Amino acid sequence: MRTNTFRHPPPIDLPQYGHKQWQSYFGRTFDVYTKLWKFQQQHRQVLDTRYGLKRWQIGEVASKIGQLYYHYYLRTSETSYLNEAFSFYSAIRQRSYYYQVNKEDRPELVVKKLRYYARFIVVCLLLNKMDLVKVLVKELSEEIEDYTQRFNTEDQLEWNLVLQEVAAFVEADPVLILNDDNTVLVKSNRLHEGGVPQLEPGMVVGQLTLADALIVGNCNNQVKFSELTIDMFRMLQALEREPLNLATQITTKPGTLEPSEKPAKRENPHKYLLYKPTFSQLYTFLSASFKELPANSVLLVYLSATGVFPTGRSEYEGPYDFGGVLTNTNRDVVNGETVQKRNQAQKEMHCLHPGDLYPFTRKPLFIIVDSSNSTAYKNFSNLFGQPLVCLLSPAVYPKSMQDQSQRGSLFTLFLYNPLMGFLSICGLTSMHQGLWEKAQEFLGKVSHDIGQMLTSSRAIDQAFLQFYGDEFLRLLMVRFVFCCATLRLHKLFQEAQSFPESYPQLPKQEMVENSLLQKRVLELAAMLDVQNLFSDGMLDNY
Repeated sequence: MRTNTFRHPPPIDLPQYGHKQWQSYFGRTFDVYTKLWKFQQQHRQVLDTRYGLKRWQIGEVASKIGQLYYHYYLRTSETSYLNEAFSFYSAIRQRSYYYQVNKEDRPELVVKKLRYYARFIVVCLLLNKMDLVKVLVKELSEEIEDYTQRFNTEDQLEWNLVLQEVAAFVEADPVLILNDDNTVLVKSNRLHEGGVPQLEPGMVVGQLTLADALIVGNCNNQVKFSELTIDMFRMLQALEREPLNLATQITTKPGTLEPSEKPAKRENPHKYLLYKPTFSQLYTFLSASFKELPANSVLLVYLSATGVFPTGRSEYEGPYDFGGVLTNTNRDVVNGETVQKRNQAQKEMHCLHPGDLYPFTRKPLFIIVDSSNSTAYKNFSNLFGQPLVCLLSPAVYPKSMQDQSQRGSLFTLFLYNPLMGFLSICGLTSMHQGLWEKAQEFLGKVSHDIGQMLTSSRAIDQAFLQFYGDEFLRLLMVRFVFCCATLRLHKLFQEAQSFPESYPQLPKQEMVENSLLQKRVLELAAMLDVQNLFSDGMLDNY
């Protein structure tokens, strides 16, 4: 990996995994910055006149506090801390704390300013403040140009790459929602009130709660920014509730920066974001998460990664004979040289095989695999009788469809925003707000129908019902069924490998080929005037 121009270093070198060991260190760091911030507020005039305090130095403190809140969000998944980070970063810009930096003949100070911009952009992306992102990108571009003209630096290409990455990230959504005046409207895709089918009287479902999620991104050439691929970015939002828009500003802080007002109940599952992890890193995080998983809780593993295929057939085909997904090979280096490939008859040492996940099936496990070799994970065995579900992407997509994989996977897009996925396979790149909202309302009814199908089916594996009690997992399962039904009806999707699968398998006639569900898909197609792209529902059984 290239050097991290704007990676957020933690306050001290603490392990990223685990829930508890880092908390006291963060508390003490917040305490130090609280005192520092109050001190500069109370003694600003003396610091200015006697000690020559510069505004960029105040900005640097505010930037560090914003960084702390961002890291607290990464470690807790509570989106309210994102708002806190935003309020500090926003105040720095509003008060022009870094304005005078360009007059100093010190390139390292300008780099601090550039890093601040890059970090602010990440927070704005996560809060879907796309209009502000575009403004910040323009300002960052001007700052980089000024920086590279004034100083003969070696990191010019690196900063230009940052600009290219964020521009590609902003443009990754395949569908634009337009206002009446044709300006782009940005909608949040986090879970909101009323956005998930409700449990109804008589539904017998499990009481499990999604507590932890590992979100892994290791796709070659996929759009990424700040160690987040577009698939990771979408999945992390699918596993968060819509944050309250806190109006906390830097001036109204009561003096304590430590996030002590913890929600009585965790709003979101705790997430680990792993960008191109090695096998050992991935296994370390899996083990830590498994160890700390509370009772009656679920661990979700999301794998968006390049497929690894078996090199040959063996007489006995076990959980290590079907391949899997690739983990990072970049660190497989000895004395500066990449180690040569082992004998091709041996297993790929950087592959995460289905068998590698077997130890973690001792507790409830929910797996999503988005890969060209996702089907390797349908060869699972439930050895311990705990609830276990794998949702698997299509292995191949129709050649006649334009390849959009660089801008994110179609399968993950359906799990993140099913309407956007539907429009994408129909080749629609924009839609006016009125029709979008009408289609979303219709999809809400479809989701309700799918929920009733799942809970009333007599043939369905009980694992699906065990997970149905959790709102996040319920929404993912409902969207998965909708994706399956939609792709089965689309005329371009004809090969069996182009359909999502699951372990355990869902009953086809009752679920993904259900006549009512097929009728709903065709009604949505008619509403959007794309019914010619779909068959009439009379499908062969694959």
